[in-house]
Amino acid sequence: MTNAVYSPAPGQSAPAVSTHPGPAASGSVDTERVAELIGQLLAALGEDPGREGLADTPARVASWWNSFLSPEPFTAVTCFTETRLSAQLVVVGGMSVWSLCEHHLLPMNLEVVIGYLPDSEVVGLSKFGRVAQRHAGRLQVQERFTRQVAEEIADVVGGKDVAVAVHGTHLCMSMRGVRMEAARTTTLQVGGLFKHDPVLSQQFLTLAVGQWGAA
Repeated sequence: MTNAVYSPAPGQSAPAVSTHPGPAASGSVDTERVAELIGQLLAALGEDPGREGLADTPARVASWWNSFLSPEPFTAVTCFTETRLSAQLVVVGGMSVWSLCEHHLLPMNLEVVIGYLPDSEVVGLSKFGRVAQRHAGRLQVQERFTRQVAEEIADVVGGKDVAVAVHGTHLCMSMRGVRMEAARTTTLQVGGLFKHDPVLSQQFLTLAVGQWGAA
């Protein structure tokens, strides 16, 4: 279950969220065609694509799209045996990734906190950041991103005792539309004991909010 908390403008309701799983990053970008289209866009905006300062812009933009939509390939998960763990809560925070809102093609910054309950082994910490980066490197919505990260982490740890909280800043709300720079969106996906144990859930949320407050 995903719970989303919004900060909409007074009198406005939060937008509907599609449950469509969304495409994965293709990793195959026609950079020549993208550069051509960016040149056409600049011309349509009343600019001269050939003038100094813009002459190489289409190629640079195409190169960035290719990089953004080509995340690192999946790597094997590194786990470490720890036989003396007893219902210990592990929370990994401080992970900040950039993605693109698929509705307006504007950036969104997502601060990610992940919690899980290890059972006889722990997962290498860098894995959590790589999972977040891979799902951010595509056209996204925050709600889907939160669910996808939680589902992959559950697969990695081999259990449902996983919680993912995401605190997002969306330029599609900050620099367009209502233009509210302080607006933030928080999403939460929980499973297993995090879903049924209110004390554990509150512990995770307290630590997650503390991570965002320290940023």
